[in-house]
Amino acid sequence: MKATYVLLCVGLLVLPATICQSPAERDSYTECTDGYEWDVQTQLCRDINECDTIQEACQGEMKCFNHYGGYLCLPRSAHVVTAPESSSQSEPSVPVETNEAFNPCPVGYRAQGETCVDIDECELDMHDCQPSQQCINTVGTYTCQCPDGYSKIGIECVDIDECRYRYCQHRCVNVPGSFSCECEPGFQLAGNNRSCVDVNECEMGAPCQQRCYNSYGTFLCRCDQGYDLGPDGYSCNDIDECSYSSFLCQFQCMNEPGRFSCVCPDGYELHGTRLCQDVNECETGTHLCGERQACVNIHGGHQCLDSNHCQDPYVQVSENRCICPVVKPECRDMPFSIVHRYMSITSERSVPSDIFQIQATSVYPGANNSFRIRSGDENGEFYIRQINNIGAMLVLARAVTGPKEYVLDLEMVSVNPLMNYQTSSVLRLSVYVGPHAF
Repeated sequence: MKATYVLLCVGLLVLPATICQSPAERDSYTECTDGYEWDVQTQLCRDINECDTIQEACQGEMKCFNHYGGYLCLPRSAHVVTAPESSSQSEPSVPVETNEAFNPCPVGYRAQGETCVDIDECELDMHDCQPSQQCINTVGTYTCQCPDGYSKIGIECVDIDECRYRYCQHRCVNVPGSFSCECEPGFQLAGNNRSCVDVNECEMGAPCQQRCYNSYGTFLCRCDQGYDLGPDGYSCNDIDECSYSSFLCQFQCMNEPGRFSCVCPDGYELHGTRLCQDVNECETGTHLCGERQACVNIHGGHQCLDSNHCQDPYVQVSENRCICPVVKPECRDMPFSIVHRYMSITSERSVPSDIFQIQATSVYPGANNSFRIRSGDENGEFYIRQINNIGAMLVLARAVTGPKEYVLDLEMVSVNPLMNYQTSSVLRLSVYVGPHAF
């Protein structure tokens, strides 16, 4: 067997191994070292790519990296730098021998002229990053990074649940790759997108119909006086004060939006806020009486009466007094004088009730005086209660309802037994009963 001599020039791991021969022995070379094979065309030993020739060279999650004279099984995330970086060139490069038939550049580089330049695995889609990862090219290799909001667990990118870290003041909503903060009703997100500040709903068009009061996180609707808050909490409904009591007004209650008012019947005016007071038309000049008539005010109106009340055989001696002269035969059995008086009372007055006092103006010594209702009380609504010899009281015995008018002749009879003398005088009292109890 012919002897064979192999001269190896062993360099650093980052440079390809070069087989050196002496000129005398070049023709006699027939064998290569382990990991290389003889190339007949080039008459040189070339590296064997075990990653291609050996089936399943690396097991599990290990990745096969070809190496000069052998191969390495490394994790998929591992990177093998086989050439130093040159600072004097725009692209990382290593020297390359162009007379070789195989790629003389380290893994992650390609030959360009006499240098090795970095391969952008990301651009050339030569990476093994997962769809959820981002490929980042580096010198001689690449890295697989997860987007913001994701963390790498194994070979996958898993969404980070930022809500676990209580970034939000109120509610946190996790979304793929990020998160968002939400606030409870009545609050809005602050400028930092995490804190919550109170919303003044009253300034932002709260649906209160009348008054709005802002409070922390919410608002309250309130109504003006005379209104009630509706079941919806926003609307205001008018309160019908008149329906609550019949004593709010003396005569009639009128409900109005947010309030009520009292009104009085014709002939009356409102006194204060609820009472009705009779209008004295005779004093205010609103009566319709003529020049020869006397105006008499009554409850709710007035009466126009003739100035001369006397009827024959009586003659008028003063404004309201008539006498029957004794010289006239027809006056013998009639009251000597008639005095006209007028008064007004309200309806439904409580009984018995003193309404008018009779007082004698002339008293003769030794005379006995008695009082009676001469006429006008056919139904017995009145009676006389004598107080003393010169006075008596007219009493209302039954409740009466107006409008109504009574004309009562109240007679005082004077008897003098010593002189055998008897006379009488009449007070003609017109009693007007008003239409109301006020």
